Amino acid sequence: MDVLSEVLRGVRLTGAMFFDITARAPWGIGSPPTAEVRSRVMPGSEHLIAFHCVIEGEGYIRMRDLDPTPRPISAGDVILMPHGDAHVLISEPGHRVEPNLDLFYRPTDRTLPFCIVEGGEGAGVRMLCGYFGCDATPFNPLLDSLPTPTIIKAGPGCELVGMHYVTTALGDRSHERPGGELILSKLSELMLVQALRLHIAALPGESEGWLSGLRDPLVGRALHLMHGDPARDWTLDVLARAAGISRSVLAERFTRLVGEPPMTYLARWRMQLAAHALERPGVAIASVAYDVGYQSEAAFNRAFKKIVGMPPGTWRRNRQFAA
Repeated sequence: MDVLSEVLRGVRLTGAMFFDITARAPWGIGSPPTAEVRSRVMPGSEHLIAFHCVIEGEGYIRMRDLDPTPRPISAGDVILMPHGDAHVLISEPGHRVEPNLDLFYRPTDRTLPFCIVEGGEGAGVRMLCGYFGCDATPFNPLLDSLPTPTIIKAGPGCELVGMHYVTTALGDRSHERPGGELILSKLSELMLVQALRLHIAALPGESEGWLSGLRDPLVGRALHLMHGDPARDWTLDVLARAAGISRSVLAERFTRLVGEPPMTYLARWRMQLAAHALERPGVAIASVAYDVGYQSEAAFNRAFKKIVGMPPGTWRRNRQFAA
């Protein structure tokens, strides 16, 4: 079981390339909170992660109102905004800009991405920007493990393959042919996976969080086992034996790195899988309960309400209404 791939599938990650930006200094790009534009750009997604890929040139990213010291960005960088915060990309630290909300929509009369050319006569930059849609509830372990902003640097000789193919597709205009938007979407997802792998590899040895847990040999083995068979009747003892480590070592190390005990993590991930299954028409709640490891519908109902905050039937009705 590839845990990262399983989680990205489980939270229904979907990419969309929205902007191909070419600018010359002084330039500035304002990005509003994703909650303000989600229904316009990716209405089928519960949560949006904004992303920016710097193809050429350099600049700065600043969190609006919260970041007095803009952070430098340069060619090869991928910037992720996991919590959808408002921010600006600028050519100089003091440059001011507000987002143009008229740009944030999914067009019906043309294909994405929008090509934007702006700025003055100074140094040039090219960026590819867009969104990843995903579930945030009941449980998405990736979101809390990424800082805001997450700036991932590919480094010398380590090109992001997805970024390369996206720029190639844009350069030969193949994205304008049938299926082009889907190709860019999948390539952006590939780019994210590779960027996350680079981010995991570059984490300091003392770092904590779910991504650090993936990298840790002991915790990673436990995550591998739970995600590989989430419906199994796991206990801490059974999991520790299967992972080949002591119960106490597993409990301490897992909780320290991931931020919660193994059985709590497993219960929350089961609810994510269950919530997804509950959206399928005609699926009985008892069947969902069994598929995620509960032998009785009553036990599943209690666990779901405790973790999610409402019974599974209410969750299902709310999601159907929202759709």
